[in-house]
Amino acid sequence: MADVVERPVGRFLITARPSPWAWQCTFIAGLGVALLLLAVGGAWTSPRSWLGAAGLLGVVSTVLALCLPWSRLPRHTIAVVALLDVAALGIGGIDVSGRALVPLLLVPVLWCVVELGGRGAAIAGLGTLLLYGVPGLVHLGPGGSNLVWALLVPAAVAAFSLAFASVLDAVEVERNRLAAASETIDRQHRVSEAILETVDVGLLLLDRDGAYQRMNRRHADFIRLAFPEGHDGQAGQLGLVYNEDGSTLLTREQMPSYRASQGEEFDDCRMWVGSDPLTWRALSVSARSVRDEQGQFVGAALAYKDVTDFMRALRVKDEFVASVSHELRTPLTSIRGYVDILLERDDLDAEQRAQLEVVARNGERLSRLVDDLLDTAWLNGGSMEVVRGWHDLSGIVRASVDAATPAAERAGVELELEAPATLPTLVDAGRIAQAIDNLISNAIKYTPGGGRVGVRLIVDGGRIEICVADSGIGIEAGDRNQLFTRFFRARHAEEQSVQGVGLGLSIAKSIVESHGGRIEVDSEVGRGSVFRIRMPVESGPPERAPTRDSA
Repeated sequence: MADVVERPVGRFLITARPSPWAWQCTFIAGLGVALLLLAVGGAWTSPRSWLGAAGLLGVVSTVLALCLPWSRLPRHTIAVVALLDVAALGIGGIDVSGRALVPLLLVPVLWCVVELGGRGAAIAGLGTLLLYGVPGLVHLGPGGSNLVWALLVPAAVAAFSLAFASVLDAVEVERNRLAAASETIDRQHRVSEAILETVDVGLLLLDRDGAYQRMNRRHADFIRLAFPEGHDGQAGQLGLVYNEDGSTLLTREQMPSYRASQGEEFDDCRMWVGSDPLTWRALSVSARSVRDEQGQFVGAALAYKDVTDFMRALRVKDEFVASVSHELRTPLTSIRGYVDILLERDDLDAEQRAQLEVVARNGERLSRLVDDLLDTAWLNGGSMEVVRGWHDLSGIVRASVDAATPAAERAGVELELEAPATLPTLVDAGRIAQAIDNLISNAIKYTPGGGRVGVRLIVDGGRIEICVADSGIGIEAGDRNQLFTRFFRARHAEEQSVQGVGLGLSIAKSIVESHGGRIEVDSEVGRGSVFRIRMPVESGPPERAPTRDSA
């Protein structure tokens, strides 16, 4: 059965089909062995018998199979040779001992079904009845077991043929379905490969154990830059990978790949890779977990975006802002000083004093803006440095409320404070006061006249909580994720022309985080906002804690 072809037949597509010669050679070999065994056993003694005629017809059908030009003949010609084989077995079955040849019916029957499908099964069943059952019944009569033999064998053959055809049909349908699915998967794989290699983003896929499963060429470039000595393909490997400041090497726990392998999801984790500032690259990394149907962690996908130009532009901008702010500080200090001197004079009339107070207020506002610009430029170079000491946090909060009271009165906003008498804790008094001042100032700015701003200081378990709540305009849900971003202003605030440049909250966040705490916000448009600073409790020393004024 060495000759293999591939051609559609009806609804079947047999990809490894034996040739007609292979089928027929199998049949004649089986027939020859059977006749030889019958002769050895004494059941076949004369060639001029029904068994001899069966053997002769088998030889004829074999010669026919070997001589016919099958490639030029209709496929149904196969049924002719197969039926000749059935007829040979039917002639042999006239001799009762020839009924031992029945198993050989499988060869022509299978041949018809494999080649012609359901039609072949019908041909095999009908042909067995006419060419195998009828000859024995005619010559031997219906007596004894002849009738049963003549009917049951064709019936069994017909049932087997139809069953086998159904199985082949089902197998072929499944094979076609699998082939279509395989083709779809292969096409999608080629598409995904093209996408992976086309996007200008480094893509990495990790398995549940943090092993590298796949990456595109873009990420391979980043790997070569960050790990010039080579990479072992495991998340968390250390190399030339620096923090956003460009000078602090990341620890294993800080590596984006390690964080992602632990199931953490994050966005815009910035870092520098490489050793030479002339060629190193800044990357923004995002990660998402991959989970199975039961929600179990099975891996992670990471995207590395090159943001070198953006980071360098930020640095240039911050240097420019810092330079300009420094240049503004000297003339601004002079202006404020001379305005204060003029306001101390007794010969000013009411109109002149009012005008100078306007200059003083705007000078103070401009001074705060310059300070904020300097702070935010300095913060971009790394995390905020704080100098902590023991201070009375209640006094710090109370001083911030007192300082904001005149602005609240001018805006027609009620300002309230709830705080313990003293609360010694370890903080940078100046920086914490700056954060609280920003929150209270914002609350007053965004609260219409007749509203209320409440400031509360409490100790909740092992944490200190400073809460600033207002009944102001509130913040839309879509703006909250960017609320602590530098220079961001909520759309609702811009529509109502509330003054500000969007620096206070980002500075306050950095101050709080530098103290090991966090800042949170709850808000509803038209109902107001609640900002909460939560920091770890630091118990005061036995002696009396210093006040804010002693910082």
